[in-house]
This record gives sequence, C-alpha cells and structure tokens, in this order.
Amino acid sequence: MIYLKRKIDDFLKAWKDEQDRKPLIIKGPRQVGKTESIRRFGAAYYENVVEINFVEEPKYKLITADGYKTADVIKNISRMDPAKRFTEGKTLIFFDELQEFPEIATALKFFYQDGRYDVICSGSMLGIHYSRIESNSVGYKEDYEMYSFDFEEFLWAKGYEDFFVQELLDHMVSLRAFNDVELSVGYGLFLDFCILGGMPAVLREYIAKGTFEGSLQIQRQLLADYEEDVRKYAGGLDQTRILNVFRQIPLQLAKDNKKFQISKVAPGARFKDYRGCIEWLSDAGMVNVCYCMNYPELPLKGNFDETKYKIYFADSGLLVAMLDEEAQDDLRANRNLGVYKGALYENVVGEALTKSGYGLYYYKREDSTLEEDFFVRTARDLIPIEVKATNGRAKSLRTLIGSDKYEDIHYGIKFTGGNIGYDNGIYTFPYFCAFLLKRYLRTVGNGEAQAEKKR
Repeated sequence: MIYLKRKIDDFLKAWKDEQDRKPLIIKGPRQVGKTESIRRFGAAYYENVVEINFVEEPKYKLITADGYKTADVIKNISRMDPAKRFTEGKTLIFFDELQEFPEIATALKFFYQDGRYDVICSGSMLGIHYSRIESNSVGYKEDYEMYSFDFEEFLWAKGYEDFFVQELLDHMVSLRAFNDVELSVGYGLFLDFCILGGMPAVLREYIAKGTFEGSLQIQRQLLADYEEDVRKYAGGLDQTRILNVFRQIPLQLAKDNKKFQISKVAPGARFKDYRGCIEWLSDAGMVNVCYCMNYPELPLKGNFDETKYKIYFADSGLLVAMLDEEAQDDLRANRNLGVYKGALYENVVGEALTKSGYGLYYYKREDSTLEEDFFVRTARDLIPIEVKATNGRAKSLRTLIGSDKYEDIHYGIKFTGGNIGYDNGIYTFPYFCAFLLKRYLRTVGNGEAQAEKKR
C-alpha cells in the first residue's frame, strides 16, 4: 500500500527529538490517517512498538486493574501478551481507539514521570470524551489535531515538490499574476481536490488509478461509517436529530442565505432542541461551525452569537458525495458544479482556514445587505474574506474597508476563479491559494502598510 506524505510526519519527528517530551494525544475524525502515520513513525524510529487497540482487543481495558502506575500497566500488558517487548528508551507504546477507554489517560501522568517509554494515544470521537481525558491528564500530555489531507498534502501526493508551493506564495506576496499555464494547472488541481476531498482512502485510490473511478463509492462508504458513529457514540442525545442536521447541510449551503436554519431541518424544529446536536457533530470532527459575529471588530473570541451559524463539512469531498445523482454526473464528467458552486468553494475555503488553525466567523448585518463570508485576524488587523463563485464587485467587502465604523478593518481578501490582483484595499487571489493565507499574512506582515503602498 502506497504511503502518502503527511504534515504529521515532521511533527512526530520533532516530538521525538524533544528532550522532555510528554505523552502525545493525536485527535481527529475517523479515517483521516492517524493510525497509519503513527505506525509508520513507530516502525522507523523505535526498536519496539507496543500497539494496544481498545476496539479490536477490549480485554486490554483491564490493564489498569492494579492502578495507573507505569510498572503496573506494563506488567498487565505483558501478562496478556508475553510477546510484547518493553525495552527502556527504545519502545513506543501506542494506545489506539482511545475513545473506547478514555480512562487510560490517567496513566499518562505516570508514564511522563517514569520517562522510560514514549507514549502516543489516538482515536476518533475524542472531542466527545475530551473533558474526561483532559481532567485525567492535564499538564502531562501534548495534543495534536489531525485532519484529512489539505491542499498542500494533496499536491505532495500528486508529485509536486515544496518549490511549487513556494512559487504560489511568491506570486501572492509580490502580487504577480499567474500566466495562463500556471492558472490552468492550479485550477485543474484545485477542482480535482474539490471533487475528491482529502480522505486518505479516496486519494490513495485516485493516485493509484489516475482517475475518479471508485472515488464516489468510497466517499459514500465513509458517509455511512460517519452515520454509524452517530448511532454508536451519541449516547444521551437524539441520534435522529443529529443525522437530520448532518443530512441537511448540503441543502442549506446551496441557498443564497447559507445560515443554517434549524426550522428547515424538520417540522416544528426549535433551536433549543437541536443545540447539542450541532456541538456533537463539531466535537466529532465531522463539521466546521462558522459563527455570526455580533460586530466586525476585535477580539474574535466571545464576539459572536452562538444561535446564528453556518455549518460546513470538515472534508469537502463528503459534501460532494452527498449531492444528488444528476449533480454528481455533471461534476465528474463535465466539471460543472451547477447550483452547488458557491457552496463548495465556500466550504473548501472554510476547510482550508480550519486546517490552518483559524476559527470560523462570519458577519451578517440584520438591517442591510452587508454580509461577509469569513474573518481572520493578525496581531493588529481584522481581515474580512470573501469567496466569490463569480468575479463580482464584492460590495460588502468595499463597505467594510471604506467605512469609518469598522476601525479594525483596513484591507480585505477575496478568493475567486480569476487571477491575482489588487484594487482599493482588496487583495484578490485564486481559490487554490486559500491554503496559504496564514503564511501569506505572516510573510507580508503589516497588510495595512502594504495596502497603502499599493494605492
């Protein structure tokens, strides 16, 4: 089976090089490649890897029967399987499917204090159980959030080297337009990524065959697996309501007003009945929730209305897999997104922002047509971001930049199907540059000064 390079690979190497490394918990939705990456890392850097999977071998939930101290846990593992070897300083202990036995997190404190063995825990649905895990291991572990492939990892899978990504960034920083070949290649790759998404099973099939053959079937199986997780792990909540919300997302994103409306989910549906459902899907890593800001100003945290939000899929390929048959045929055969164009591009940009470490926020002013898709911040600036299915005028963006009411906003960014450009405080970039936004802002530094320079 071919292994596709991931960003976590370098993170794990850096973690191994730390002198005072803590046990590591790798969080992320199911089937994004956590187990595969950890196994590969363990095989490359350790003499022994002791893997405990709490789903496949539930008997190992008994390893804490004598307590959580390292010697007791190791002794009980060895009793259950004498073939497992524990060489001090050369052994990685890998607890997989942590969500099935979050109590093992209590042992992480003792593993850290003991220091003889490296420990990595991993699992899906960890957000659902994380309050228990956090309380059992606070201060004695490090967290890493893993997602499905982002666009940069997709480029690596396609054989593009780092210099290709650096060229994209150089174009953004210098505001130098792409030539026709660069633009054609960039959009071709981006549309493939939109159709496929970033789930490893889908991309591995695509890379091996060089076509979309079989990709839809794999995506639909992943959706079925996600829905099965709802039935398995959503204890105490109405599973039907969670699934209703999940299935409604494509329909609501396809509308001009992409705000998620609970009243549309089912007859008589009310926000208070569904609130926990949206949080559950978010904690499970299945969706990204974008909250409506009270007012476009800093700070972002706390400055939003938790009853108003848009919901995006955490992986855009799963959004595509939920489209109707006619849209599927048109998309894969003719690369035509139809009525879903705006929804998909917005979802992909929201996904790119989340995978870059940004929270998602938008703004809709109730007494006017002023609406902005996303906002990010630097140390000094609040930056509105617009995603245009067509290269229109971006009226709301101009209002936010030009009005004295919004003191923290000095320039804006627009992602479109066009080329690089700049006009009156608005930087325009192609969709396929969205994954580089954080690096771009870090590179240019004070965007306001750059905006002034360009006027």
